[in-house]
Amino acid sequence: MNNTAIIPLEARTELLKLRLLYLLSGLAGGLFNPYLTTLFVHQGIGANVVGVLMSIGTLLSIVVQPVWGLMVDRYRQTKLVLLLSISVPAVLSCLYGFKYTAIIIMVYILSIVFQATQSPVADSYAVTAARKGRTSYGTIRSLGSLGTAIGGYAGGFYLSHFEITQLWMPFLFLSLGGAATVLTLSRSTERTAAAISLSQGMKELLGNRLFVLFLVACFFVNQTLTAYNSFFVLAFQEAGGSYSLVGTALLLASLTNIPSMLLAARILKRIGHERTLLLAAFFYALRWGIQWLFPVPAVMVGIQVLHGLSFGLFYVAAVEYVAEASGKRMQATGQSLFNMVFSGLGGIVGNLLNGYLFYSGGAQMMYLACTVSALIGAGMLYWINRMAKAPV
Repeated sequence: MNNTAIIPLEARTELLKLRLLYLLSGLAGGLFNPYLTTLFVHQGIGANVVGVLMSIGTLLSIVVQPVWGLMVDRYRQTKLVLLLSISVPAVLSCLYGFKYTAIIIMVYILSIVFQATQSPVADSYAVTAARKGRTSYGTIRSLGSLGTAIGGYAGGFYLSHFEITQLWMPFLFLSLGGAATVLTLSRSTERTAAAISLSQGMKELLGNRLFVLFLVACFFVNQTLTAYNSFFVLAFQEAGGSYSLVGTALLLASLTNIPSMLLAARILKRIGHERTLLLAAFFYALRWGIQWLFPVPAVMVGIQVLHGLSFGLFYVAAVEYVAEASGKRMQATGQSLFNMVFSGLGGIVGNLLNGYLFYSGGAQMMYLACTVSALIGAGMLYWINRMAKAPV
Protein backbone atom coordinates (compact mmCIF):
# COMPACT_ATOMS: atom_id res chain seq x y z
CA MET A 1 0.00 0.00 0.00
CA ASN A 2 2.82 2.39 0.84
CA ASN A 3 4.44 1.73 -2.53
CA THR A 4 1.23 2.57 -4.34
CA ALA A 5 0.82 5.80 -2.36
CA ILE A 6 4.17 7.22 -3.48
CA ILE A 7 3.70 6.43 -7.16
CA PRO A 8 2.85 9.67 -9.01
CA LEU A 9 -0.70 9.89 -10.37
CA GLU A 10 0.61 10.38 -13.92
CA ALA A 11 2.64 7.15 -13.70
CA ARG A 12 -0.36 5.17 -12.41
CA THR A 13 -2.58 6.61 -15.15
CA GLU A 14 0.00 5.71 -17.80
CA LEU A 15 0.19 2.15 -16.48
CA LEU A 16 -3.59 1.87 -16.70
CA LYS A 17 -3.61 3.12 -20.30
CA LEU A 18 -0.85 0.71 -21.36
CA ARG A 19 -2.58 -2.23 -19.70
CA LEU A 20 -5.75 -1.34 -21.60
CA LEU A 21 -3.72 -1.07 -24.83
CA TYR A 22 -2.17 -4.51 -24.32
CA LEU A 23 -5.56 -5.99 -23.43
CA LEU A 24 -7.26 -4.63 -26.56
CA SER A 25 -4.32 -5.53 -28.80
CA GLY A 26 -4.26 -9.01 -27.29
CA LEU A 27 -7.98 -9.45 -27.86
CA ALA A 28 -7.66 -8.37 -31.49
CA GLY A 29 -4.58 -10.46 -32.23
CA GLY A 30 -5.81 -13.52 -30.33
CA LEU A 31 -9.08 -13.49 -32.20
CA PHE A 32 -7.59 -12.96 -35.67
CA ASN A 33 -3.97 -14.11 -35.99
CA PRO A 34 -4.27 -17.84 -35.13
CA TYR A 35 -6.89 -18.26 -37.86
CA LEU A 36 -5.07 -16.28 -40.55
CA THR A 37 -3.40 -19.29 -42.17
CA THR A 38 -6.73 -21.14 -42.11
CA LEU A 39 -8.33 -18.12 -43.80
CA PHE A 40 -5.65 -18.17 -46.50
CA VAL A 41 -6.17 -21.89 -47.12
CA HIS A 42 -9.95 -21.31 -47.18
CA GLN A 43 -9.35 -18.66 -49.86
CA GLY A 44 -7.48 -21.17 -52.03
CA ILE A 45 -3.82 -20.70 -51.03
CA GLY A 46 -1.83 -23.89 -50.28
CA ALA A 47 -0.19 -24.44 -46.85
CA ASN A 48 3.31 -24.43 -48.38
CA VAL A 49 2.59 -21.17 -50.22
CA VAL A 50 1.23 -19.70 -46.99
CA GLY A 51 4.55 -20.47 -45.28
CA VAL A 52 6.47 -18.71 -48.07
CA LEU A 53 4.07 -15.74 -47.99
CA MET A 54 4.44 -15.29 -44.25
CA SER A 55 8.21 -15.56 -44.52
CA ILE A 56 8.29 -12.86 -47.20
CA GLY A 57 6.13 -10.67 -44.99
CA THR A 58 8.42 -11.22 -42.03
CA LEU A 59 11.47 -10.42 -44.17
CA LEU A 60 9.83 -7.13 -45.07
CA SER A 61 9.20 -6.45 -41.40
CA ILE A 62 12.95 -6.72 -40.77
CA VAL A 63 13.70 -4.35 -43.65
CA VAL A 64 11.16 -1.71 -42.63
CA GLN A 65 11.90 -1.69 -38.90
CA PRO A 66 15.04 0.46 -39.30
CA VAL A 67 13.00 2.83 -41.48
CA TRP A 68 10.39 3.16 -38.75
CA GLY A 69 13.22 3.55 -36.25
CA LEU A 70 14.74 6.41 -38.22
CA MET A 71 11.35 8.10 -38.37
CA VAL A 72 10.97 7.78 -34.60
CA ASP A 73 14.52 8.99 -33.93
CA ARG A 74 14.51 11.91 -36.37
CA TYR A 75 10.99 13.22 -35.94
CA ARG A 76 10.17 11.89 -32.43
CA GLN A 77 6.86 10.48 -33.71
CA THR A 78 6.74 7.36 -31.54
CA LYS A 79 3.04 7.72 -30.82
CA LEU A 80 2.16 8.24 -34.50
CA VAL A 81 4.17 5.16 -35.52
CA LEU A 82 2.45 3.03 -32.85
CA LEU A 83 -0.94 4.39 -33.93
CA LEU A 84 -0.32 3.50 -37.59
CA SER A 85 0.98 0.04 -36.67
CA ILE A 86 -2.38 -0.78 -35.07
CA SER A 87 -4.94 1.05 -37.20
CA VAL A 88 -3.69 0.41 -40.77
CA PRO A 89 -3.71 -3.44 -40.57
CA ALA A 90 -7.13 -3.24 -38.90
CA VAL A 91 -8.65 -1.19 -41.72
CA LEU A 92 -7.04 -3.35 -44.42
CA SER A 93 -8.31 -6.61 -42.86
CA CYS A 94 -11.74 -6.26 -44.51
CA LEU A 95 -10.08 -6.98 -47.87
CA TYR A 96 -9.20 -10.54 -46.84
CA GLY A 97 -12.78 -11.45 -47.70
CA PHE A 98 -12.05 -11.09 -51.43
CA LYS A 99 -11.13 -14.44 -52.96
CA TYR A 100 -8.30 -13.04 -55.08
CA THR A 101 -4.77 -14.18 -54.27
CA ALA A 102 -3.22 -10.90 -55.44
CA ILE A 103 -5.43 -8.84 -53.09
CA ILE A 104 -4.78 -11.17 -50.15
CA ILE A 105 -1.01 -11.00 -50.71
CA MET A 106 -1.07 -7.21 -51.05
CA VAL A 107 -3.13 -6.76 -47.87
CA TYR A 108 -0.98 -9.16 -45.88
CA ILE A 109 2.31 -7.54 -46.93
CA LEU A 110 1.05 -4.01 -46.26
CA SER A 111 -0.27 -5.12 -42.87
CA ILE A 112 3.09 -6.64 -41.97
CA VAL A 113 4.94 -3.47 -43.02
CA PHE A 114 2.88 -1.40 -40.57
CA GLN A 115 2.62 -4.06 -37.86
CA ALA A 116 6.38 -4.64 -37.78
CA THR A 117 7.09 -1.87 -35.29
CA GLN A 118 4.12 -2.42 -32.95
CA SER A 119 5.76 -4.82 -30.47
CA PRO A 120 9.13 -3.08 -30.02
CA VAL A 121 7.60 0.39 -29.67
CA ALA A 122 4.85 -0.81 -27.32
CA ASP A 123 7.40 -2.76 -25.26
CA SER A 124 9.70 0.27 -24.99
CA TYR A 125 6.71 2.26 -23.72
CA ALA A 126 5.82 -0.53 -21.28
CA VAL A 127 9.35 -0.98 -19.87
CA THR A 128 9.67 2.78 -19.35
CA ALA A 129 6.23 3.11 -17.74
CA ALA A 130 6.82 0.06 -15.52
CA ARG A 131 10.00 1.60 -14.11
CA LYS A 132 8.29 4.92 -13.47
CA GLY A 133 5.37 3.11 -11.84
CA ARG A 134 7.66 0.91 -9.71
CA THR A 135 6.28 -2.32 -11.12
CA SER A 136 7.43 -5.02 -13.56
CA TYR A 137 7.00 -5.22 -17.32
CA GLY A 138 5.24 -8.56 -16.82
CA THR A 139 2.31 -6.92 -15.02
CA ILE A 140 1.63 -4.92 -18.20
CA ARG A 141 2.40 -7.64 -20.75
CA SER A 142 0.20 -10.16 -18.89
CA LEU A 143 -2.86 -8.11 -19.92
CA GLY A 144 -1.88 -8.80 -23.53
CA SER A 145 -1.87 -12.52 -22.77
CA LEU A 146 -5.24 -12.26 -21.06
CA GLY A 147 -6.62 -10.54 -24.15
CA THR A 148 -5.03 -13.14 -26.43
CA ALA A 149 -6.57 -15.93 -24.33
CA ILE A 150 -10.07 -14.49 -24.46
CA GLY A 151 -9.63 -13.54 -28.13
CA GLY A 152 -8.49 -17.02 -29.14
CA TYR A 153 -11.48 -18.63 -27.45
CA ALA A 154 -13.85 -15.99 -28.82
CA GLY A 155 -12.43 -16.58 -32.32
CA GLY A 156 -13.28 -20.28 -32.16
CA PHE A 157 -16.77 -19.48 -30.87
CA TYR A 158 -17.25 -16.80 -33.52
CA LEU A 159 -16.24 -19.18 -36.32
CA SER A 160 -18.73 -21.74 -35.06
CA HIS A 161 -21.47 -19.27 -36.06
CA PHE A 162 -19.97 -17.11 -38.81
CA GLU A 163 -17.85 -17.58 -41.93
CA ILE A 164 -14.09 -17.21 -41.48
CA THR A 165 -14.16 -14.42 -44.10
CA GLN A 166 -16.15 -12.32 -41.59
CA LEU A 167 -13.51 -12.52 -38.87
CA TRP A 168 -12.19 -9.08 -39.79
CA MET A 169 -15.17 -7.29 -38.22
CA PRO A 170 -14.42 -7.90 -34.51
CA PHE A 171 -10.69 -7.54 -35.29
CA LEU A 172 -11.29 -4.06 -36.72
CA PHE A 173 -13.46 -2.98 -33.79
CA LEU A 174 -10.96 -4.09 -31.12
CA SER A 175 -7.94 -2.70 -32.97
CA LEU A 176 -9.51 0.72 -33.32
CA GLY A 177 -10.15 0.66 -29.57
CA GLY A 178 -6.42 0.07 -29.07
CA ALA A 179 -5.59 2.88 -31.49
CA ALA A 180 -7.82 5.25 -29.52
CA THR A 181 -5.94 4.31 -26.35
CA VAL A 182 -2.59 5.14 -27.99
CA LEU A 183 -3.82 8.69 -28.57
CA THR A 184 -4.06 9.18 -24.80
CA LEU A 185 -0.47 8.15 -23.99
CA SER A 186 1.67 10.92 -22.48
CA ARG A 187 4.44 12.73 -24.35
CA SER A 188 6.94 12.23 -21.49
CA THR A 189 6.90 8.44 -21.90
CA GLU A 190 7.29 8.87 -25.65
CA ARG A 191 10.42 10.99 -25.25
CA THR A 192 12.01 8.52 -22.81
CA ALA A 193 11.23 5.51 -25.00
CA ALA A 194 13.21 6.93 -27.93
CA ALA A 195 16.37 8.58 -26.64
CA ILE A 196 19.16 7.53 -29.01
CA SER A 197 19.56 7.02 -32.75
CA LEU A 198 18.84 3.52 -34.08
CA SER A 199 22.15 3.21 -35.97
CA GLN A 200 24.27 4.27 -32.99
CA GLY A 201 22.35 1.99 -30.64
CA MET A 202 22.71 -1.02 -32.95
CA LYS A 203 26.48 -0.51 -33.23
CA GLU A 204 26.81 -0.49 -29.44
CA LEU A 205 24.60 -3.51 -28.87
CA LEU A 206 26.07 -5.63 -31.69
CA GLY A 207 29.51 -4.96 -30.22
CA ASN A 208 28.42 -6.89 -27.11
CA ARG A 209 29.41 -10.52 -27.84
CA LEU A 210 27.19 -11.98 -25.13
CA PHE A 211 24.21 -10.02 -26.42
CA VAL A 212 24.78 -11.30 -29.98
CA LEU A 213 24.97 -14.88 -28.68
CA PHE A 214 21.72 -14.26 -26.80
CA LEU A 215 20.06 -13.12 -30.05
CA VAL A 216 21.19 -16.29 -31.87
CA ALA A 217 19.80 -18.47 -29.06
CA CYS A 218 16.51 -16.56 -29.23
CA PHE A 219 16.39 -17.26 -32.95
CA PHE A 220 16.68 -21.03 -32.50
CA VAL A 221 14.07 -21.06 -29.75
CA ASN A 222 11.52 -18.71 -31.26
CA GLN A 223 11.53 -20.00 -34.84
CA THR A 224 9.70 -23.01 -33.33
CA LEU A 225 6.83 -20.80 -32.16
CA THR A 226 5.50 -20.55 -35.72
CA ALA A 227 4.39 -24.17 -35.27
CA TYR A 228 1.85 -22.68 -32.85
CA ASN A 229 1.23 -19.20 -34.27
CA SER A 230 0.93 -20.18 -37.92
CA PHE A 231 0.22 -23.90 -38.12
CA PHE A 232 -1.42 -25.06 -34.89
CA VAL A 233 -4.98 -24.73 -36.19
CA LEU A 234 -4.10 -26.70 -39.34
CA ALA A 235 -2.22 -29.33 -37.32
CA PHE A 236 -5.11 -29.61 -34.88
CA GLN A 237 -7.59 -30.13 -37.70
CA GLU A 238 -5.27 -32.74 -39.24
CA ALA A 239 -5.42 -34.61 -35.92
CA GLY A 240 -9.23 -34.50 -36.00
CA GLY A 241 -9.89 -31.47 -33.79
CA SER A 242 -12.79 -29.04 -34.26
CA TYR A 243 -12.98 -25.22 -34.38
CA SER A 244 -14.68 -25.07 -30.98
CA LEU A 245 -12.02 -27.28 -29.41
CA VAL A 246 -9.17 -25.34 -30.99
CA GLY A 247 -10.64 -22.20 -29.42
CA THR A 248 -10.38 -23.94 -26.04
CA ALA A 249 -6.73 -24.83 -26.75
CA LEU A 250 -5.88 -21.24 -27.69
CA LEU A 251 -7.66 -19.96 -24.58
CA LEU A 252 -5.75 -22.37 -22.34
CA ALA A 253 -2.41 -21.49 -23.94
CA SER A 254 -2.84 -17.76 -23.52
CA LEU A 255 -4.27 -18.02 -19.99
CA THR A 256 -1.12 -19.80 -18.83
CA ASN A 257 0.88 -16.73 -19.89
CA ILE A 258 -0.77 -14.64 -17.19
CA PRO A 259 0.60 -16.35 -14.05
CA SER A 260 3.95 -16.89 -15.79
CA MET A 261 4.30 -13.21 -16.65
CA LEU A 262 3.11 -12.05 -13.24
CA LEU A 263 5.56 -14.36 -11.47
CA ALA A 264 8.40 -13.67 -13.91
CA ALA A 265 9.79 -10.78 -11.85
CA ARG A 266 10.18 -13.02 -8.79
CA ILE A 267 11.71 -15.84 -10.83
CA LEU A 268 14.16 -13.43 -12.47
CA LYS A 269 15.24 -12.07 -9.09
CA ARG A 270 15.74 -15.57 -7.71
CA ILE A 271 17.60 -17.32 -10.53
CA GLY A 272 18.58 -14.51 -12.93
CA HIS A 273 17.89 -13.78 -16.60
CA GLU A 274 20.12 -16.48 -18.09
CA ARG A 275 18.75 -19.36 -16.01
CA THR A 276 15.17 -18.23 -16.55
CA LEU A 277 15.70 -18.18 -20.31
CA LEU A 278 17.29 -21.64 -20.17
CA LEU A 279 14.37 -23.02 -18.15
CA ALA A 280 11.83 -21.58 -20.59
CA ALA A 281 13.74 -23.00 -23.58
CA PHE A 282 13.57 -26.45 -21.98
CA PHE A 283 9.79 -26.11 -21.71
CA TYR A 284 9.68 -25.20 -25.41
CA ALA A 285 11.46 -28.47 -26.26
CA LEU A 286 9.20 -30.47 -23.93
CA ARG A 287 6.10 -28.90 -25.48
CA TRP A 288 7.03 -29.80 -29.06
CA GLY A 289 8.36 -33.23 -28.08
CA ILE A 290 5.07 -34.29 -26.48
CA GLN A 291 3.05 -33.12 -29.50
CA TRP A 292 5.44 -35.05 -31.74
CA LEU A 293 4.99 -38.26 -29.73
CA PHE A 294 1.25 -37.96 -29.06
CA PRO A 295 -0.66 -36.44 -32.05
CA VAL A 296 -4.07 -36.61 -30.34
CA PRO A 297 -6.47 -33.62 -30.02
CA ALA A 298 -6.91 -34.11 -26.26
CA VAL A 299 -3.14 -34.15 -25.72
CA MET A 300 -2.67 -31.17 -28.05
CA VAL A 301 -5.17 -29.22 -25.95
CA GLY A 302 -3.71 -30.26 -22.60
CA ILE A 303 -0.10 -29.56 -23.58
CA GLN A 304 -0.95 -25.90 -24.09
CA VAL A 305 -0.47 -25.45 -20.33
CA LEU A 306 3.24 -25.30 -21.22
CA HIS A 307 2.71 -22.18 -23.36
CA GLY A 308 3.09 -19.86 -20.39
CA LEU A 309 6.17 -21.66 -19.09
CA SER A 310 7.72 -21.57 -22.56
CA PHE A 311 6.72 -18.43 -24.48
CA GLY A 312 5.36 -16.36 -21.58
CA LEU A 313 8.33 -16.83 -19.29
CA PHE A 314 10.88 -16.65 -22.13
CA TYR A 315 9.46 -13.45 -23.61
CA VAL A 316 9.33 -11.50 -20.35
CA ALA A 317 12.82 -12.67 -19.37
CA ALA A 318 14.14 -11.76 -22.83
CA VAL A 319 12.57 -8.28 -22.85
CA GLU A 320 13.95 -7.60 -19.36
CA TYR A 321 17.37 -8.93 -20.45
CA VAL A 322 17.34 -6.59 -23.45
CA ALA A 323 16.23 -3.66 -21.29
CA GLU A 324 19.13 -4.27 -18.90
CA ALA A 325 21.66 -4.73 -21.72
CA SER A 326 20.38 -1.66 -23.61
CA GLY A 327 20.30 0.81 -20.74
CA LYS A 328 18.02 3.83 -20.53
CA ARG A 329 19.31 5.45 -23.74
CA MET A 330 18.66 2.52 -26.08
CA GLN A 331 15.32 1.04 -24.97
CA ALA A 332 13.51 1.36 -28.30
CA THR A 333 16.63 0.38 -30.25
CA GLY A 334 17.31 -2.68 -28.11
CA GLN A 335 13.72 -3.89 -28.27
CA SER A 336 13.66 -3.30 -32.05
CA LEU A 337 16.84 -5.32 -32.58
CA PHE A 338 15.55 -8.11 -30.36
CA ASN A 339 12.23 -8.14 -32.19
CA MET A 340 13.95 -8.23 -35.59
CA VAL A 341 15.69 -11.47 -34.58
CA PHE A 342 13.08 -13.00 -32.25
CA SER A 343 9.98 -12.38 -34.38
CA GLY A 344 11.63 -11.36 -37.68
CA LEU A 345 14.37 -13.82 -38.59
CA GLY A 346 12.82 -16.47 -36.35
CA GLY A 347 9.48 -15.94 -38.06
CA ILE A 348 10.97 -16.13 -41.55
CA VAL A 349 12.85 -19.38 -40.99
CA GLY A 350 10.05 -20.82 -38.88
CA ASN A 351 7.33 -20.16 -41.43
CA LEU A 352 9.45 -21.38 -44.33
CA LEU A 353 10.73 -24.47 -42.56
CA ASN A 354 7.55 -25.43 -40.73
CA GLY A 355 5.41 -24.67 -43.78
CA TYR A 356 7.60 -27.00 -45.86
CA LEU A 357 7.72 -29.71 -43.18
CA PHE A 358 3.96 -29.57 -42.62
CA TYR A 359 3.30 -29.75 -46.35
CA SER A 360 5.78 -32.58 -47.03
CA GLY A 361 5.70 -34.67 -43.86
CA GLY A 362 2.75 -33.50 -41.78
CA ALA A 363 2.58 -32.07 -38.28
CA GLN A 364 4.76 -34.80 -36.74
CA MET A 365 7.80 -33.94 -38.84
CA MET A 366 7.27 -30.26 -38.01
CA TYR A 367 7.09 -30.91 -34.25
CA LEU A 368 10.20 -33.13 -34.32
CA ALA A 369 12.22 -30.36 -36.02
CA CYS A 370 10.92 -27.83 -33.48
CA THR A 371 12.04 -30.05 -30.60
CA VAL A 372 15.57 -30.24 -31.99
CA SER A 373 15.75 -26.49 -32.64
CA ALA A 374 14.56 -25.63 -29.12
CA LEU A 375 17.20 -27.96 -27.65
CA ILE A 376 19.91 -26.22 -29.70
CA GLY A 377 18.71 -22.85 -28.34
CA ALA A 378 18.68 -24.25 -24.80
CA GLY A 379 22.27 -25.46 -25.26
CA MET A 380 23.37 -21.98 -26.33
CA LEU A 381 21.59 -20.39 -23.37
CA TYR A 382 23.39 -22.83 -21.05
CA TRP A 383 26.65 -21.62 -22.58
CA ILE A 384 25.59 -17.97 -22.05
CA ASN A 385 24.76 -18.80 -18.43
CA ARG A 386 28.25 -20.25 -17.93
CA MET A 387 29.89 -17.22 -19.60
CA ALA A 388 27.86 -14.79 -17.46
CA LYS A 389 29.08 -16.54 -14.29
CA ALA A 390 32.71 -16.68 -15.37
CA PRO A 391 34.99 -14.12 -13.62
CA VAL A 392 36.02 -11.19 -15.81
